[in-house]
Amino acid sequence: MTAIKKPQNVITLKQALEVAERHKFAVGSFSPRYTPVIAPVLLAGQETQSPLIVQISEKELDRYGIMPQEFGDEFYSRAASLGITVPLVLHLDHTKRLSVIAAAIEAGFTSVMIDASEMALQDNIAATKEVVEYAHARGVSVEAELGMIGTTDFIETDKDEEMYTDPEEARTFAEATGVDALAVSCGTAHGVYRVREPKIDYARLAAIRSLTPVHLVLHGGSGVPEQMMKNAIELPDGGVSKVNIATDLELSLLATLGRRERMTNAECRALPAGQLELGRAAVKQTVADKINHFLGSRGQAGRFGLHTV
Repeated sequence: MTAIKKPQNVITLKQALEVAERHKFAVGSFSPRYTPVIAPVLLAGQETQSPLIVQISEKELDRYGIMPQEFGDEFYSRAASLGITVPLVLHLDHTKRLSVIAAAIEAGFTSVMIDASEMALQDNIAATKEVVEYAHARGVSVEAELGMIGTTDFIETDKDEEMYTDPEEARTFAEATGVDALAVSCGTAHGVYRVREPKIDYARLAAIRSLTPVHLVLHGGSGVPEQMMKNAIELPDGGVSKVNIATDLELSLLATLGRRERMTNAECRALPAGQLELGRAAVKQTVADKINHFLGSRGQAGRFGLHTV
């Protein structure tokens, strides 16, 4: 297959996070979960002049009935037709299988995540190193996970186990794998906080940062209080540079549609045009709110020195 010609503003995760960490803001990694919802995410970033990461996980691909190529094609098509010029990353979130990672890279994803966090440290290192070698050879960034991040809805991950990231292990892991970004477990969880309250272990984040220069990622950004996230991003020696936000987008979509149950991607595409536009508007507003009040990324697109038309 012919290699995808990427626009200048579609960059790697490493490129995006280098700028974010230097200027103490975070780039939102938004999961549309449905291909018709990619457009409002992109528009929110363009209107706020914020860099964006658009992502989907292996479990989301399976759950919503989407192929990596379909997701990638929609991303590139909408970015072009809408005239999006802000920095963009197309990211594959939590994934276990190299075959899915390879398919995503073939589809034009500029970043992938290998999640071998349930494995023992040395096995996690071996699995991650294999993906790093494969992806880096193709100009693609790699995120990995150390420690285990809990969940409440089992859409992104399939276990609700939680184990905080050990700072010394983070140093060993980063040095051994050459990974570009590291998702750390420090108190947040995927999904909606129904019983437990979100918390962030700032001392643990600071210790990880002091031992390794790898860019830090916080999963489970939906539902975390604004000031709590701001503190994590603005740690003196470098804090969180990427924040994953998925559940809040879907909740705003479903609430606007008057639905309680998730759809498949095909069901979303088949919605009446008027309903879909209302849902898209709600998602766009949610993304803009996160950019404006949560991530500190509004107006940061100009820091990347991209001169697109």
